[in-house]
Amino acid sequence: MAGTEDVTDDALYVLTALLLTPAQFPSVLGDDFPAACATLGIAPHPEGYGLVLGQDENGARWTVVVDDVSLVAVAIATWDCGIEYDLSPDERSIVASLPGWPLAVAVSAPGIPEPHDPDDQSPLVPPDTEQWGPAQRRLGADEIALQWATWREQLSGDEAFAAPDIAPDKPSGPAARVIEELHGYVASPPPVGRVRSTYAPDGARTVRADGPGWSMVARTDDIAFLLLDEAPGEVLPLGRGAKLPALLEALEALAVRPA
Repeated sequence: MAGTEDVTDDALYVLTALLLTPAQFPSVLGDDFPAACATLGIAPHPEGYGLVLGQDENGARWTVVVDDVSLVAVAIATWDCGIEYDLSPDERSIVASLPGWPLAVAVSAPGIPEPHDPDDQSPLVPPDTEQWGPAQRRLGADEIALQWATWREQLSGDEAFAAPDIAPDKPSGPAARVIEELHGYVASPPPVGRVRSTYAPDGARTVRADGPGWSMVARTDDIAFLLLDEAPGEVLPLGRGAKLPALLEALEALAVRPA
């Protein structure tokens, strides 16, 4: 992608960009929007931010936080269409310049040294995929949301809708705790971004919720999947049962949606 000037004291060669808004933020940074902002040391502004990931002329990794959300959103949408776009944030829009990248980036800028962290800095680093913890759990939930059909096809109809060991009307074990906390969200809304809703086919919605030690991905017309910090790498199906539909509808009603 194109390089930018006047983003920092030196040129920044932009590699990719991300949105950091209440409805759409890199979940690797936290369970909700305020938590994600706190990870970057910035205030949770209601309009959100754009995150520009690139390299300086020496090849060092930088994450530049800008308050021009619309500019970053246009760039992402244009790139998604396979069209070049010169993302050049104005210097006045820069909120912070942070060393490192919070996520792995597979590309690098041509003609400059290979990506590396700046010297004498405490950089942002991608989570270690060989370990299991909150960041990896949230990334796993991201993948399920993106590949819902693939994960759903692994369960037969009877298995998906019954799942008696963790069905919401007869919860047991860790699923009892998650269901209880989800009902708590309905009774008292959690921090913004902890429950999010996005498009799903056939008029349904994909509901994503996170909490201390757990993540849930569900479709309002189907089942749910749970990931737990205490169950490394496991994906637990939550059967539809008698109570899940109403719970999902209630969560969807309070969820934030992308603009």
